[in-house]
Amino acid sequence: MSEQKRDLVQEEAPKSTEGAQSGTSSSWKRLLAKKWVFPATYIAAAAIILTLMWWYQGSSITKPDKNVSLDATKSGTVTGNVSGTDAVATNAKQETMQWPVKERSELDVVLPFFDNKASNEVRQAAMVEYGDTFTPHMGMDFARHDNQAFDVLAVMGGKVTAVQKDPVVGNLVEITHSNGLVSVYQSLAEVKVAKDAEVKKGDVIAKAGRNELEKDQGNHLHFELRQGQGGPAVNPEQYLGDH
Repeated sequence: MSEQKRDLVQEEAPKSTEGAQSGTSSSWKRLLAKKWVFPATYIAAAAIILTLMWWYQGSSITKPDKNVSLDATKSGTVTGNVSGTDAVATNAKQETMQWPVKERSELDVVLPFFDNKASNEVRQAAMVEYGDTFTPHMGMDFARHDNQAFDVLAVMGGKVTAVQKDPVVGNLVEITHSNGLVSVYQSLAEVKVAKDAEVKKGDVIAKAGRNELEKDQGNHLHFELRQGQGGPAVNPEQYLGDH
């Protein structure tokens, strides 16, 4: 009997496996027959794909260049290190200002600039008497030792914005420069430039002459520097270089 039972168990065992497989297959068929299965599977697959794409893009982002400034990232313009023949120098050297005469050592300052911070003696020497009136001298007057005429030079490149003949200060030339300063030359003779002309630093613009305001000085140049056209006068010695 025991051997028959063992044989019977061995013969019936495959039937049990087939029954299990049949039951499992039936369960899958019932599951797939439901309407929500395919949409749910599609949504799950799409979510997995989107997650993988997001991870891939995030891992491929490179770190910003340390040589690019924060201002550049805001404006969209790179201001980091630039090299090559097309690079533009932003720190170009500004043009310096020279004296309005060729040989500074051959001329005297016969009337200085009136400086409010100077001593009483210096300020008194920088007063101009015209008629019965004393007024501060807002420029520098140059004259030769022998009282001869001399060339008057442009102190810096710019545009001639005025050429006038004044009955008191004599012939006048005004040059406006790119830095905003305006140089003014008075008591001139033989003016060699015209209004709206472009001049370069060191160009001869006139000869020194005479005027009514300072007629006791003979041939001389009255030179001023102003902050813009019609602006206040400044001490020329603060801007003129060695010459």
